[in-house]
Amino acid sequence: MDSSIIFSGIVLGLLFWFIYQQLPVKRLKTLNTTDFSEVLNKNKSNILIDVREPHELKTGYIKDAVNIPLSQMKKRLDEIPEDKTVMLYCRSGFRSKKAARILKKKKVNMIHLRGGIMSWHGEIKHTK
Repeated sequence: MDSSIIFSGIVLGLLFWFIYQQLPVKRLKTLNTTDFSEVLNKNKSNILIDVREPHELKTGYIKDAVNIPLSQMKKRLDEIPEDKTVMLYCRSGFRSKKAARILKKKKVNMIHLRGGIMSWHGEIKHTK
């Protein structure tokens, strides 16, 4: 097989994957750090989920966040109540959007922090 055909197929596959990742997720609202913080402070009944891996929490986390890593999300869906808005964040925003794609099966309303914790201007808690 011609290597240019293989290369073109790989590039085309990556392009489709990138476009798919940019598509909106149903029931997911993306907010900047200011708006995310306002919603978080205004409605304490929302559930805040940090989808990073446990070792990443050493760099800090948002107060009251529950850690459900993306790698465990499918196995732990029963921990997420369907009657609450789910607020998601990760390090940069990429994994939390992937988590929202998994959670859309639960038909919950979701809010995602654009830019992840790297964009966060609020208080950060640290593990002991």
